Amino acid sequence: MYLIVTKSFPPELGGMQSLMWGLARELSKSFMIKVFADYIENHKSFDEKASFSIERVGGPKLLRKYRKAYLIDEFIKNGKIHGIISDHWKSLEHLKTNKKKYCLIHGKEINHAKGSGINNRLLKVLNNVKRVIANSNYTKNLAIELGVNQDKIIVINPGIDPIKDLNKKSLDKVESLLAVKTPRLITVSRFDKRKNHEKIIMALRNLKQIYPDIVYICIGYGEEEENIKNLVKELDLEGQVMFFKDISDDLKNSLIAKSNIFVMPSVIHKSSVEGFGIAYTEAAQYGIPSIGGKDGGASDAIVHEKTGLICDGNNLDEIYSSINSMLENKKYLEFGKNAKDYVTKFYWPNIVEKYKEILN
Repeated sequence: MYLIVTKSFPPELGGMQSLMWGLARELSKSFMIKVFADYIENHKSFDEKASFSIERVGGPKLLRKYRKAYLIDEFIKNGKIHGIISDHWKSLEHLKTNKKKYCLIHGKEINHAKGSGINNRLLKVLNNVKRVIANSNYTKNLAIELGVNQDKIIVINPGIDPIKDLNKKSLDKVESLLAVKTPRLITVSRFDKRKNHEKIIMALRNLKQIYPDIVYICIGYGEEEENIKNLVKELDLEGQVMFFKDISDDLKNSLIAKSNIFVMPSVIHKSSVEGFGIAYTEAAQYGIPSIGGKDGGASDAIVHEKTGLICDGNNLDEIYSSINSMLENKKYLEFGKNAKDYVTKFYWPNIVEKYKEILN
């Protein structure tokens, strides 16, 4: 049996939650799996449908990590456990067991100054596990710079599920919403500084001169939402930018499928970094190419000048010229076709084989 220890798990929504669910589900097809996850309301109906055991640990956040570690150590004493797979170094920090441990790393949570207290804590955990599983080559190199033993690190990109057929009602709704608006840019992400919505909007002001019917679709929410909306007003782009949040997956996916380019030229903001960018692979499944930033793991998800473009997210001119060059002669059609072919390597049945290799 393998234990999966995670702070992030469905029915809570998010990229980490999807990753840990996909990993548990796929590994359970080959191994006995038990998940220790944080308590979340309405978990019962979700947990009952899983093909493996899920134990939820509640209580105040400060005490929960100690309680969870104690429950895991006690469970290990009574069963034949081959190893522990964790979403985060903090999920392993308080465990006393000497069973083999495998820790996923994503970028942001390890990006702390070398020699700082938190860096020393994470190194104590990561340099004592069997394997450190980085979500991209960028994250691997970051971990090495920060002092993680490079012999322990392997890169395994996050997996995705093949897309379901789109709902015709949602597709029709999108067509009526967008009507004559073309070309179509889209970003699906939280509104935070790292995702770089502001520079896309600034580039849009110039693109509007060439493409008067251009539209930029923003799906998400977050602390930067008001600032972004204010910038749209200030630049007189209210006719070019559409905001959506709290929409169904069907409508979100239909908006992606009916767009031309997925744009998210992420940057490093403070310690926050885009370790991989699963949103690029999700767009690729609909034949939509991406523009990503050079800072972070986007280049694991986007093949530059084949499935999209990598640019300097801090450079407004580069963002503008990247979008413009993909719109010229409709180059996005060729890139989109390539992206759809390339993305199959990220499907969970292919990704889980890499986990099975290291576990075996």
